[in-house]
Amino acid sequence: MTILPAIIDDIFDKMENKANDVALLVHSCDRYEFLYPGFKFFFNKYWDFTVPCNYYFATEEKECKTDLFENIQSGKGEWSDRLRYLLTAKISENYVLYFQEDMWLNAKVDADFFKKLFELARKNDWKQVKLHSSNVYVTKPTELFIDGFNVAVLDNNASGYLMSHQITLWNKQFLISQLAKNEHPWRNERKATKRLKRLNPEIQHIDYFAENGQIAINNNLPAAVRSGYSSVSVNSTLDGNVLPYIQDLLNEADQEAQKYGLQLEHNFRNELTHDGLQKPRKVDIIKRIKNWIQGK
Repeated sequence: MTILPAIIDDIFDKMENKANDVALLVHSCDRYEFLYPGFKFFFNKYWDFTVPCNYYFATEEKECKTDLFENIQSGKGEWSDRLRYLLTAKISENYVLYFQEDMWLNAKVDADFFKKLFELARKNDWKQVKLHSSNVYVTKPTELFIDGFNVAVLDNNASGYLMSHQITLWNKQFLISQLAKNEHPWRNERKATKRLKRLNPEIQHIDYFAENGQIAINNNLPAAVRSGYSSVSVNSTLDGNVLPYIQDLLNEADQEAQKYGLQLEHNFRNELTHDGLQKPRKVDIIKRIKNWIQGK
């Protein structure tokens, strides 16, 4: 029996994918569907798809059609329960490169950096490698460098938010162990940070991504070339970080990109939530008491 060359190529492609033990996971919720096109547009623009990993875009129940990612669903539920389900039932890889849908890239990514990072993570059994810079972290330098970036180690006692949902490379089982039942994102960051403080694991830190323009905090070499991203969402609405992305979209020749840029601009200017609603007004405590007394 003769096997067609195209089928042989397909078999080898699948074998190569199975050899990848890193899952790049974009963890989203259905209410933030408005942000999906922006994430995908800028990810496609700046990411290098020769990075050896498998790509997953996780929604709750909605379908998110894309040529870039495999769409997986968690079902409804609390944040930590949905993520644990994805990691145990949908993702077989041993490592997870964690993103969220409101983290939009703004600079090119280097595949060689990630190839070296993944190799070192496997070799050294690293549990958590934070890839974003923040002034809440206090780090200690090591003698190890990746393409000019110092692989520092967190001072766990002096640092805040040992658990954070910014871009991080995780050992999957270690991440699962930090997902207690029924934790919303903010509770998970607080509670898991306390758990990690008690556990006191070695946590690596690399200044690879400039998050929201944050400066590097480690002793890196001049050869280090950073990528970057901005978080465009706060409290279910767009924040000012989205403005450069809107301008980029409006400057595109593609009409669909321009149309999406106008939609983003409309929501931002009118302070609409990601599902198109008016931003809830804050009611002070005195007003809430009066409303309660009056049965409102």
